[in-house]
Amino acid sequence: MPIARLSIMEGRSDEDVAKLIAAVTEAIHASLDAPHQNIRVLVDEVPRTHWGIAGISAAERGER
Repeated sequence: MPIARLSIMEGRSDEDVAKLIAAVTEAIHASLDAPHQNIRVLVDEVPRTHWGIAGISAAERGER
């Protein structure tokens, strides 16, 4: 059972996260020929204050 774990910054809509899950599922299916029902995708949304870029949080940098 393939499991993909993704970390993204918070702030995306539920619709965008659903599209991401669907796209990753399709990519795993296409590359491994794994049945869709066996694929798991976990999405962790990280607060911008906990996402560092070059020593500064994404919140401080104004990153999205």
